[in-house]
Amino acid sequence: MRRRLGYDGIVVAVPVSVPYRRFSTRTAHAFLGELLRTMLARANLPKARIDGLCVSSFSLAPDTAIALTEHFGMSARWVDHVPFGGASGIVALHRAARAVQAGDAEIVACLAGDTNDPDAFRRSTAAFSRFGQDAAYPYGASGTNAAVALLTDHYMRTFGAEAADLGRICVAQRTNAGAYPNALLRSAMTMEDYLASRPIAEPLRLFDCVMPCAGAEGFLVMHRETAEAEGLPHASLLGLVERHNAYPDDPIQTRAGWADGREDLYAQAGIGPDRIDFAELYDDYPVVVAIQLEDLGFCEKGEAKAFLAAHDLTNAGTFPINTCGGQLSGGQAGAAGGYLGVVEAVRQLTDAAEGAPVARADIGLVTGFGMINYDRGLSAGAAILSR
Repeated sequence: MRRRLGYDGIVVAVPVSVPYRRFSTRTAHAFLGELLRTMLARANLPKARIDGLCVSSFSLAPDTAIALTEHFGMSARWVDHVPFGGASGIVALHRAARAVQAGDAEIVACLAGDTNDPDAFRRSTAAFSRFGQDAAYPYGASGTNAAVALLTDHYMRTFGAEAADLGRICVAQRTNAGAYPNALLRSAMTMEDYLASRPIAEPLRLFDCVMPCAGAEGFLVMHRETAEAEGLPHASLLGLVERHNAYPDDPIQTRAGWADGREDLYAQAGIGPDRIDFAELYDDYPVVVAIQLEDLGFCEKGEAKAFLAAHDLTNAGTFPINTCGGQLSGGQAGAAGGYLGVVEAVRQLTDAAEGAPVARADIGLVTGFGMINYDRGLSAGAAILSR
């Protein structure tokens, strides 16, 4: 294999969230347009300076990123459409970084957003994938709740984890969300509240499941020289990996592409997991966070239970995770959920946290995970960003 080109000089700037709404009849186009308009205003850049566009959305159809160039009145020389669900943010960052390095674009706007009308969740689960349509939905197993319930049950039985172990993630993230104004679930939650929440798809409880909503997340990718010339605070990209359909022979998923790529990731960054100050781990369900802690080398496989018990996961704690509350407390604005970690990490690394800042936040790890079929998630990725 040829030596991988690094990411020297590539930075991420202008992290923006469009406030979430539980339901909305606005189109995805409207949320994405508001996102781009806000990014340009905060960066004090004319629209013509954005010559690259990368878009992720579940509800943009029948349009794609190409159509948005006309909707937004912009002309781009590099465009990509990344429909990878929760992995979209990492994949978009990857594609945009390489485009800037190659000179195919100077500034790439990475945008993700979705609307959520009252019937959107039913429609999306009914048509999410061919596997789901053929093998799950006809039997009443609609959407990711049922699929991840099976994965959670297997993980708990295999490694001896209990509900309260995974609940530590949910409770800590609710604490983090309390200070973040964009989170939809900000009221305090105790472990007793978590354990008392109603069952959804056993062993999943209500607070194990993300709440669908509408909103948007985005960021700009460019060279450091460009950011400095424009006076834009930025975070540096130290390393990035993605892997799709990792370990296809595993009969049931207890690991994903992070395990395959972690040595490469840390080698690119020139650090180990002990240097990570905080982590924005994709969190559609708490078991996914537990698996990532193991796959990314913070503990051995099956030892997330002990890791969670030994660490305070809040922003003031020993290992902050999902510092704005993540999706479990913030809400999941469709594909924007996969961008939230990048947006929040850049905020923390540029002293622009909209919630509680993490002290001494110099290096952050961000992940993505997407495209859940009936037995596994197919796409995984991770990036390391630094101050």
